[in-house]
Amino acid sequence: MSHTTRIKGRWIAGADSSETRPVSLHQAILDIKKPVAVIEHHGQTTVASQGTAVIGEDSSAGSQGDPLIAYVPPLPLENLGDPAFTRAHGLKYPYIMGAMANGITSADMVEEAARNGMVGFFGAGGLTTDKIETAIDRIQKSVAGKPFGFNLIHSPNEPQHEKDVVSLYLKKGVRLVCAAAFMRLTEPLVLFRVKGIHKDGDGRIVCPNKVIGKVSRTEVARRFFSPPPEKTVRDLLSKGLITSEEADLSRHIPMAEDLSAEADSGGHTDNRPALALFPTMMALRQEMMKTYGYSTALRVGLGGGIATPESAAAAFSMGAAYLLTGSVNQACVEAGTSPAVKKMLCEAEQADVIMAPSADMFEMGVKVQVLKRGTMFALKAARLYEYYRTYDSLDHMPPSLITELEKKYFHSTIDQEWASTSSFFEKRDPRQNERAARDPKHKMALLFRSYLGRASMWAVTGEPSRVIDYQIWCGPAMGAFNEWAKNSCLEPPENRHVAHIALNLLVGASYVMRAGSLRQQGVLINDSDVCFNPIDMTTLRTLI
Repeated sequence: MSHTTRIKGRWIAGADSSETRPVSLHQAILDIKKPVAVIEHHGQTTVASQGTAVIGEDSSAGSQGDPLIAYVPPLPLENLGDPAFTRAHGLKYPYIMGAMANGITSADMVEEAARNGMVGFFGAGGLTTDKIETAIDRIQKSVAGKPFGFNLIHSPNEPQHEKDVVSLYLKKGVRLVCAAAFMRLTEPLVLFRVKGIHKDGDGRIVCPNKVIGKVSRTEVARRFFSPPPEKTVRDLLSKGLITSEEADLSRHIPMAEDLSAEADSGGHTDNRPALALFPTMMALRQEMMKTYGYSTALRVGLGGGIATPESAAAAFSMGAAYLLTGSVNQACVEAGTSPAVKKMLCEAEQADVIMAPSADMFEMGVKVQVLKRGTMFALKAARLYEYYRTYDSLDHMPPSLITELEKKYFHSTIDQEWASTSSFFEKRDPRQNERAARDPKHKMALLFRSYLGRASMWAVTGEPSRVIDYQIWCGPAMGAFNEWAKNSCLEPPENRHVAHIALNLLVGASYVMRAGSLRQQGVLINDSDVCFNPIDMTTLRTLI
């Protein structure tokens, strides 16, 4: 370690002689709740972590202590991100374990997040209301008042299901949702946000239901940062779903005080680069605050690509209110997916991902990012979408393609597959079957969506006969994490616990930011002191 410049100041060691003992630079930076002082001691450049820094000209200090070369204050995890975010949601750390559909973000994961001062969102997308209700009952009982959330995914092809999910959330007292994949603000989402708004004894507006939007486009972000749409509010009022007071007060609140800027991620994504997306969202935040003058400041967090201490530090350095992780949690012990999938994810590299047609927005051509390595799902799904665009009905498809569908996709006849598909929609949304009876192209879409939807469930259950068809939502963050975790305590799948990963990322972010501050002050640091490698849970607990 050496230095090129020196700030004006002195370092005065504490009275305890042990405090004058030099420590390694790595250990000093790692001890995130203590300052780091680079000093000249007996003519040598060394590091101290206990004492008092006197910065600038101060005659009272005189010639006491040692010349101070560089100084970094403590950076405990509680100081990362926006403290208003953690206060608003009752958290200790600014960290969200993002929702992954089909219960992949499981009750276990949500509970583990709550126990460790973070918040997790149960992956309700793709599940029936019965399964969602079971998860609500379990989580509400187990977290004992600690923060938790549930996902609400936009369902343009199944509007009744979206309405039923919101009704369930309101009935069961779910107060926090992550609104994902929304292109417009739907009536059920607005109802969730507006229901229960009132003024407290001091005249302040209280919103019991909180929405955290997950967006990658500014036009969608603008809707979330705006008050609920007046027309939708009027419609809710005319239907008797909200009161006049709730309608009036809704004009003074944003749909969401918190937005997660979703960069290149697993599942629904626009593959936006975080370094371009996040500043744009922050600029929009400033604009919307100026336009509406909200009493509470809007906040922007960042997700997509958060997989290493460096990426976490970059997010916080850009001003992220919080971090949101997804892909890296899916390979964890608590994730609600199969051991086979977790093993595949642990072996993934950054280039092992690809875009594929989504099940929930198939007809619209919307895509999701999935794992490419070890599965043929993306290629097969793309062929289905090509067939959907080319043919108006199954009857217009060549016999050879029908045979391909039966043998390579459905493993049954078209008639058997349709019987199964129509039975599913008869319970979930009978209107889909009614429309299919009138529109053969819609029937074809439902059949193809059946394969796409079940492909994700085969991955969750680990169906051995369907490995080639596994749909595994995954972004390049998974590969970056695996490279960082190599030869560490986090490399084996059985060692990957969500809280262990989260705390490593947060402590690592603090470490990287503190090391960076020393470099900015002219301290030349060895490569080994710049990088933060995963550490065990016992050491993490001691540090925080």
